[in-house]
Amino acid sequence: MSDAVDLFGRQWQRERPDVDVSPMHVVGRIQRLARLVDQDLKRFFGEFGMEFWEFDVLATLRRSGAEDGLTAGALLQVAMVTSGAITNRIDRLETKGLVARKPCAEDRRAVRIHLTEQGRTLIDDLLPKHMANEQRLLAALDAASREQLAGFLRTLAESLGDTPPE
Repeated sequence: MSDAVDLFGRQWQRERPDVDVSPMHVVGRIQRLARLVDQDLKRFFGEFGMEFWEFDVLATLRRSGAEDGLTAGALLQVAMVTSGAITNRIDRLETKGLVARKPCAEDRRAVRIHLTEQGRTLIDDLLPKHMANEQRLLAALDAASREQLAGFLRTLAESLGDTPPE
């Protein structure tokens, strides 16, 4: 079997045999897979009238287990976007009735974001469907291969500074 990255590697080997292009075999595949997965997730969430970032914010709030919600700063650490972008996302989800803001009891200057009943119902309904879609995306790999790949990707992510927020 061969994929597009194999073709690119052969072409570079022919044109520039003096350059080691072996990193492309990993980085190129990660980039191409990211695009393919993004396209699929866009289609999947579009079926529910959502965008992936909406699911991501709702899922972050739901899995945190914090009944009183999270601060925008906590959401910002997970989302890897600018503070303006997270504010915009919260505004849009609030307009849809999926999240609400409430003053923080510990710090009157801060606001906590929490799921509304509608937001919680939506994320609880959508999570199993999303996991089934991800199972479909990974169907070419058996459980042992998935676990091994997850370990390799974790090591690479950690080496590049992707560690859990404190």
